[in-house]
Amino acid sequence: MKTLIKCSRVITMDSRRRIFADGSLIVSGNTIERVLTQAETAQLGSFEGDVIDARSLVAIPGFIQTHIHLCQTLFRGLADDLELLDWLKLRIMPYEYAHNAKSMYASAMAGIAELLRSGTTTIMDMGSVHHEEEVIRAVTETGLRAFVGKAMMDMNTLYPPLRESTKDSVASTLNLARYTHGLADGRVRYAVAPRFVLSCSDELLAEAYAMTKDFPGMLFHTHAAENRHELEAVRERCKMDNVEFFDELNILHANTCLAHCIWLNDREFDLMKERNAKVLHCPSSNLKLGSGVARIPLMQTTGITVSLGADGAPCNNTLNMFEEMRLAALMQKPLHGPTAMNARSVFEMATIGGATTLNIFNDVGSLEAGKRADVVLLNLNKSWNPYEPQNDDDLYSSIVYSCSSENVESVMVDGRWLYRSGQYMMMDEPKALHDAREELRLLLQRVHA
Repeated sequence: MKTLIKCSRVITMDSRRRIFADGSLIVSGNTIERVLTQAETAQLGSFEGDVIDARSLVAIPGFIQTHIHLCQTLFRGLADDLELLDWLKLRIMPYEYAHNAKSMYASAMAGIAELLRSGTTTIMDMGSVHHEEEVIRAVTETGLRAFVGKAMMDMNTLYPPLRESTKDSVASTLNLARYTHGLADGRVRYAVAPRFVLSCSDELLAEAYAMTKDFPGMLFHTHAAENRHELEAVRERCKMDNVEFFDELNILHANTCLAHCIWLNDREFDLMKERNAKVLHCPSSNLKLGSGVARIPLMQTTGITVSLGADGAPCNNTLNMFEEMRLAALMQKPLHGPTAMNARSVFEMATIGGATTLNIFNDVGSLEAGKRADVVLLNLNKSWNPYEPQNDDDLYSSIVYSCSSENVESVMVDGRWLYRSGQYMMMDEPKALHDAREELRLLLQRVHA
C-alpha cells in the first residue's frame, strides 16, 4: 500500500537542507519512496493509494532523543530540588529497586505515550538493573524505534541493594542483546549500558564494550562528567577525569555515546574529537539538577557530534523534545551571545544529529527517498504566533522557539501511523495512565514497607 501525503512544507533535513513549499511525500510500506516538489506534486496526476490532505501541516523528520530513562517515568515529581548524587541515593535508586515487572511496563508505556505525543520517533533508552524485558516489550508493542539496554551495575556505594555481580550483569546483558538486537525488522536494537564509572568496575566497563564488537551497529551508552561532586569521586578512584579514564580502558570510540559531558577538560575535548565519540546533551536535566552548562558551541566548532535527550522524567519533568530544543538554544546565549545556537542548528541536533549519533543516518533523521518513513506532521497554526514564516530561518525559529506538543498533529514510524489526528493508534492512552498511577501507588508501598 502506498500513501501520498500533501503538505504545506516538507523540511527534508537532507544534505542540502532543502525545504519544499507545497511538497509531498510518497510512502511505500515502511519506506519513503519519493519526496516531491510543488511542481512534481502537480504533475503526479492520479494516485493509486491513500491520499492524505495535510496542506495545512508541515512535515518534518521524527525527533530522535538519544538519552532517555523510561524506567523512571513513574517517578516524575518525586525527586525534585536535589543534587545528582543525593537524587540517586535518596530517591531514584530506591525507587528503581522497588520496580517489579508490572510497574516497569507501566512506566515505559506512560513514557512512550508522552514521547509520541511530542513528536519523538526514536530513542536510546537506559533501563535499570532488573526487568529490562518489560521495557523491550513496551517499545516493541507500541511501534517506537529504539535502542534499549539494561543498566549494568556491579558496584553501588550510593544504594547497595541495586547492583549485581559482574558475571550476572554481563550474562544477562548478553542474553538480552541476543534477543533484542535487530528485533521488529531492525526497529529495536540493543545498546550496552553500564550506568556510570562510580557504579561499574573496570572489568565490567571493558567487558561491556567488548560485547559491542560482536553485534553489528551496537552502541556503548553511559553517563560521563555530569556533576562536579561525581567528577571528584571519579578522580579519587581513577586518578584522572572521566573521559580520560574511558580512553585509558580503550572504550572511547565512534560507537561510544556519553550523556552530559558538562565537565570535560581540554584534553578530553581532543580525545572526544579524535575518537569520534558522541555527546548526548540533556539541557533540562542539567539545569534542574544544577549540574552545569555543557560547552556545546565549543563541541560543535571542535567537530564533536552532539544530539539531544530529555533524560528521565524525575530530573526534567517532561520528555518533550520541543522543550529540549528551546532550552539548548537559550541556555547558551547568556554565555556566548544571542547568535549562538541558532534555531536551525538545534533542529539539526534533534533530527539528523541524533541519527548520526546512533549511526542510523542512512535509515532515518531526514526525509529522503529510500529512508524509513519516520514522519511528524506539525500544525503551526496552533502556536500563539500570528506571523506566517516567510523563509527557512523563520520556519526553524517557529518550531524551536514557539512550538510544543500541542502542535503535533500526527506521527508515523516505519510507515505506520502511531499517533493520527490527535489519537493514539497502537496504544490505549487512558489505560496506560491509569496503570501508571496504580503501579506507582503499589511501588511506593514497597519502598516504604
